[in-house]
Amino acid sequence: MFSYGLGDAGTGLAATTLGFYLFPFFTCAAGLPAFIAGSLLTVIKIWDGVNDPLIGWMSDHTKSRWGPRLPWMLGAALPLGISLAAMWWVPEGDISQRTLYYVLMAILLMTAYTSVNLPFAALSTELSPDTAIRTRLNAARFTGSIISGTMGLLVAFFALREGGGGYVLMGQITGTIAAIATLLCCWGLAPYAKKAQQPSGNKEPLRKQLHRIRSNSRFLMVLGLYLLLWFGLQLMQVVALIWLVQVIHVPASIATLLLLAFNIAALIGLQLWSVLSNRHGRIKALGWGSSIWITACLLSMALSPIAENSGRNALIPVVTLIMLVGLGASTAYLIPWSLLPDAIDADPTHPAGLYTAWMVFGQKLIIGLSMSVFGTLLSLTGYISTKSCDGALNFIEQPQTALIAIRLCMGLIPAVLVGLGLVVMRRWPDRGAHMQRA
Repeated sequence: MFSYGLGDAGTGLAATTLGFYLFPFFTCAAGLPAFIAGSLLTVIKIWDGVNDPLIGWMSDHTKSRWGPRLPWMLGAALPLGISLAAMWWVPEGDISQRTLYYVLMAILLMTAYTSVNLPFAALSTELSPDTAIRTRLNAARFTGSIISGTMGLLVAFFALREGGGGYVLMGQITGTIAAIATLLCCWGLAPYAKKAQQPSGNKEPLRKQLHRIRSNSRFLMVLGLYLLLWFGLQLMQVVALIWLVQVIHVPASIATLLLLAFNIAALIGLQLWSVLSNRHGRIKALGWGSSIWITACLLSMALSPIAENSGRNALIPVVTLIMLVGLGASTAYLIPWSLLPDAIDADPTHPAGLYTAWMVFGQKLIIGLSMSVFGTLLSLTGYISTKSCDGALNFIEQPQTALIAIRLCMGLIPAVLVGLGLVVMRRWPDRGAHMQRA
C-alpha cells in the first residue's frame, strides 16, 4: 500500500501545483491576459487527453519482466521532474513567444505525466480482484497524492514569499520530489507488478473501442460521474487562490497557506470515505460527501470580504469553509476510481489500460473545458491581469462583474455539477458491493 501510494505522489504534486498556481502564474508572473491563459490551459489539457488512448494502448501491449506498466513509469520519471521544473520559468520575449514556450513545455510535461499516471492507475485493477483491497489501493493512491500536494503547497508558501521569482524555485523543488517519488514507487511495486493480472493484448481499432465503451453501461455511469465531479473540482481549484485574494481580500501570502486546509481536509476525507464505502457502500459514501461539498459551495457564494484591519478570527469562517470543500471533494478522488474496476470487470476481456485511458482522457478534456470557461468568463467580465507580482498573486481592485464570475465559479457552478453527478449514479447496482470478495 505504501509503494502504491507513492505512485501518485509525483503526478499528484504536479496536479496540485499546476491546478492552484498555473493560472495565477500566467496572469501575474508571466503577464499573459486571462483569455490567453485560459486558452493555453485548454490547449495543454487537449494534448494531455489526446495522448491518453495512445499511451494506454501501448502500455497494454508492452512486454517486460516487470509487467507492462512499470517500464513506462520508470522511463518517464526524470522527464516528469525536469519538465515540471521548467514550466515555471518566464522566458524573454513578447506574449506570443512566451505562449509558444509554454505550449512546447506543456507537451513534454503532459506526455511524461500520462506515461506515469495512466499505467500506474491501471495497476489498481490488476494488482487484486478484491473490491475492498481495490478501494484501499485507491485510498492509498490519493492519500499519497494529497500528502505530496500538501508538500507542494508548503514549498509554494515559502518559495513565493520572495515574490514572483519564487515560482522558479518552487518548480525546481517540486520537480525533484516528483521524479524521486515515482522512482521509489517503481522499486517498491516491482515484485507485485510481475504477478499482477496481465491485459489481454488484443489489438482493437478505435471504432471497436468506442463500441465497447458504449456497450458498457457501468463504465458510462462512472465516466459521467467522474467528468461532472472533476469539472467542479478543477474549476474550484483554479479559482481558489483568486477567490481568496480578489473576492475575500485575504493577503496573498496567507492565502497560499490557507490552501493547505483543503488538502488536510481532503486527506481526512479519503480515510473517512474509504471506511464508509467498505461498510455501507460507495454510493452512500458518495451521497454523504457530495452533500457536504454542495453545502460548502453554496456557502462560498454568500461569504463576505474580510474587513480591513480585521484580526485573525476573521479567517476562521474562511478556513472552515475551505475544509468543508476538501472533505466533500475528496469523494471526487476516491469514489469514481474505486468504481472503475467494477466497470472493467463487466467487460469479459478486462482491458484495464483501455478503460483507464478513456477515463483519464475524459478527465483531461473536461479540465481543459473548465480552464477555457473560467478564462473566458474572466475576460468577458473585465478581469485585470498584471505584468509583475510580489508573491503568488497581487490584489487588484476588480470590476464587480469579474467578482460575480469568480463567485459563480467557486460556488453555484460546482454545486450544480456535483448534484448532476448524484443523478447519474442513481441506478448504480452498489447494493452489497462493499461486501464482495473475489
